[in-house]
Amino acid sequence: MKLSDAEIDEIVIAQADDESAWEESVQVRRGSPTALSIPADLAARAAFLARLHRRESLDEWLASVIQERVELEEAAFFQAKQDLAAQIG
Repeated sequence: MKLSDAEIDEIVIAQADDESAWEESVQVRRGSPTALSIPADLAARAAFLARLHRRESLDEWLASVIQERVELEEAAFFQAKQDLAAQIG
């Protein structure tokens, strides 16, 4: 059974003061950044677009473009997986 956001909120609020309802805290470490190499002409074109979109830096703009593309690809993959499952079963 999948809970809605509102149902999850209700559970969390109800258990907020109950220490036994919570697990041990988890430490999460951010991975180190990865350097990418792109051809100079592509970098120049991307820098122009970053300025056009009024981004602070090329890195910031590229990160947003890559994130958007990854989300689109993940959604397409999930949809293809659902379509395949529907055909099979």
